Amino acid sequence: MTNSIREIEDCPVIFVIGSNTTETHPVIAYSMKRAVKKGSRLIVADPRKIELTRWAARHFRHKVGTDIALLNSVMYEIIRNDRHDKKFIENHTEGFEELKRTVNEYPPERASEICGLSADEIKELAKILGTAEKTALFYTLGITEHVTGTDNVKTCANLQMLLGNLGKECTGVNPLRGQNNVQGACDMGVLPDVYTGYQKATDPEVREKFARAWGLKALPDTEGAKIPAMFDGMLHGDIKALYLVGENLVMSEPNQAHTIKALEKVDFLIVQDIFLNETAKYAHVVFPAACFAETDGTFTNTERRVQRVRKAVEPPGNAKEDGWIISELSRRMGYVMGYSSTEEIWEETRKLTPSMSGITYERLEGDGLQWPCPDLQHSGTCYLYCDNVFPCGKAQFQPAHWKPPAETPDAEYPFVLTTGRRLWHYHTGTQTRRSAGFNEVFSEELIEVNPEDARRLDIKDGDYILAVSRRGKVKVKAWVTERVPSGVCFMTFHFHETCANVLTNNAFDPVTATAEYKACAIRLEKI
Repeated sequence: MTNSIREIEDCPVIFVIGSNTTETHPVIAYSMKRAVKKGSRLIVADPRKIELTRWAARHFRHKVGTDIALLNSVMYEIIRNDRHDKKFIENHTEGFEELKRTVNEYPPERASEICGLSADEIKELAKILGTAEKTALFYTLGITEHVTGTDNVKTCANLQMLLGNLGKECTGVNPLRGQNNVQGACDMGVLPDVYTGYQKATDPEVREKFARAWGLKALPDTEGAKIPAMFDGMLHGDIKALYLVGENLVMSEPNQAHTIKALEKVDFLIVQDIFLNETAKYAHVVFPAACFAETDGTFTNTERRVQRVRKAVEPPGNAKEDGWIISELSRRMGYVMGYSSTEEIWEETRKLTPSMSGITYERLEGDGLQWPCPDLQHSGTCYLYCDNVFPCGKAQFQPAHWKPPAETPDAEYPFVLTTGRRLWHYHTGTQTRRSAGFNEVFSEELIEVNPEDARRLDIKDGDYILAVSRRGKVKVKAWVTERVPSGVCFMTFHFHETCANVLTNNAFDPVTATAEYKACAIRLEKI
């Protein structure tokens, strides 16, 4: 997030696009609801009638996979009506003329044909955002999990730059991260192309700095493999071993049959997790890991806030902390890490990471600190780009054209399947499905089907039906509901018995290699 959670309650306009916030981020959704009670105007753009729309002043129900066309058209209208922030654009941005040329191809009449909203609805959304004193934009995986995910994010940023909604409180581009420490994992360099603090692995000065700290002569000058390349490597015999830490690939990756085929082919699979999950069934070695309450260290939340985690109980049985397992494995392979505590690890990290140099364990007492925090006198950063200072000098507009999903409905597979999460379960169900209470409230997977489609197919609420894609099929109970528009179905991947990722398409964004979980073509068959 460019901004902070505490600012939400004071945002004049909150624009949520591609985020089922109440079910996937209920604490942040609570802040949004409090904001509405205080007078904020909540605007939601989402194909589904999610629970958050009950609190919204307006719900714009565009088609799955048309975010770029919609937002480009909104920007077209903002510019046409002279509602853009000319001073901010002139003084602090580059590339405006190129953006203008791009969005000129998306007048509301054309965008309406793509995104399904009327031209008047697009104009209304543009007026709301264009006349607001401030707007904070929030998105989640509904923006990123597309083959155009990178361009979707850039387009959200373009909109906020156009309106001057950066570098000040109660504004910004605010991705709500998908898991509790996914921000922290990325910050620590658990990505194939960066070290800690997003320092590029291709930068020779960065590599030399880390090599010197770790007592090495040199580090590789190439980027690591992303997930699609890993699977290709396993299938072709180029990758001989896979080490998974806290990742249940069989449930979480698209096109489950393809995932299983790769795991069966790899010579050596190591799974490190707190439970024996579905992926562990294919492992040659399983390391039992400790959970969050059994470890020391830090987590970083979605607003860039680094917080201490303290061990509350000892791990059961032979379970060990992840850091201990990795260090021991390293030692037995010939490299002694030699850390005596998690604080020692953090000290090394902050000294190598400019954005976190001022964050010590001592300073993390209490509520923690938000990076960037470059020195010991710095109090942390509540919102980024204060005083319109950007890392690259001026903010860069990055215009993008709309492209359809990799797989669209046709006569054989006439429905769009979009996937996500439910309030009562989480991700692959490794933890929540072991909770009797959650299972009692929500005990099996449901596929949301619009009443109009259900009538046409003679499907009744509670019927078991087959959902079929080009990659597989699942038997699932129908939930006939207006939450989804006609032609769209919704499922989750919480239940191994009925996993949506049996159906989803392993098409990926070319930049991030994020899979297109939000759109694939299916058909429904009555049993």
